[in-house]
Parts: sequence; structure tokens; C-alpha cells
Amino acid sequence: MKRISFLLIALTLSISACKNEKKDTKNTDTEVIETEKFVVKPEATSVKWTAYKTTDKVGVGGEFTTANFDIKSGASPQEALNNLKFAIPVSSLFTNDATNTRDAKIKMAFFGAMLNTDLIKGNLSYVDSTCIASLTMNGVTHDLPLEVSIADERRVTLTGVMNLKNWNALEALESLNKACFDLHKGADGVSKTWEDVAIEISTYLRKN
Repeated sequence: MKRISFLLIALTLSISACKNEKKDTKNTDTEVIETEKFVVKPEATSVKWTAYKTTDKVGVGGEFTTANFDIKSGASPQEALNNLKFAIPVSSLFTNDATNTRDAKIKMAFFGAMLNTDLIKGNLSYVDSTCIASLTMNGVTHDLPLEVSIADERRVTLTGVMNLKNWNALEALESLNKACFDLHKGADGVSKTWEDVAIEISTYLRKN
């Protein structure tokens, strides 16, 4: 009888230990999920732009090859992007121009005609599925609404259109048009440089 009682006690303790072990395993799995983060990395980020010339509005593409910001993380892509501060050196502008003259003209005639434009600075805010870049250029800070596309929870694309008059940059635009007067003529002989610039920011979020 005592032997049967001992076996029952041992069996009860064994079952209890198994339950506790399973519970601990679940808690561990939950902790791993809760601590997983999405990380924004500068080296995985590109900043491209398209400006326009001639009355036919022919696109001229370029990019900034450097975007500086602190490595930031969040529990979701939206959280990782929210309150992300950035600074883009104007010197990193690149258009892949075969003549190797366009970049210098843009830097000198356009950005050189502005105030404090060694860096274009900004801050991203991501609230309620809406992303806005508070962008500082030419001594002016103005909001730039951005459309957001997130694929596979990690590939993020932000697109928007800057109107240069919002940054008091129309005089700088006129300076650029003078420097590129003949190059910005279309079939009608009219030289034109448009005040809207399309922006595309792409980044790939790493998971920790």
C-alpha cells in the first residue's frame, strides 16, 4: 500500500514538473517575440529625386549618396520610422551625368544660391498611417507629406513631391535655369525649370 502511495506521489510530481516546463517554454517564446525589433540602417537607405526641365517636363534623375541618421529601432516599421532625424549632405548629390558638369552646376547655381544648405535636415513623423517629413532647407522648415509603401514588413518606400516655393527656393531655381538656359530648352525654344521635385526614399529594415 505504501509503495502504491509513493508511486502516485512521484507520478503527480512528474506531471506537475512537465506542466511547469511547458509554461516556462511558452514564456520564453513570448519574450523573444516581444523583444524583436525593426532597425533602420543608413547603409540600406537611398534618397532619390527627379527634377524637370523644358515645357514638355522632361525628368532629370539624381540622388544623394549619403543620408546620415542615428540607427533607430521599433517594434514595427512605423515605430522605427517615427521621430527619425536625418541630415543629407548636399555635397553627396550625384546625377550620373556623362559630361560630369551637371552636378557642379546644381550645387553651385541652385544650392549655392540658398542659405545654410551644406545639409538638408529633417525629422520623420509616422502617426495613424500618415508619414510627414519636417524638412529644413534654405533656412526654411516646411512639412512634406509622404506616401508610404511597406512590402514584406521590411521594404519601405516613401514618396512625395516638393514644391520649391514652400522653401523660398524659387530664386535659386531661377539661378539654376540661367546656368542651364540652353540645356533646358525644349522643341519650342522655351527654357524652363519646374518648381516641383519628386522624392523617393527607400530603406530595408533589419530585424533584431
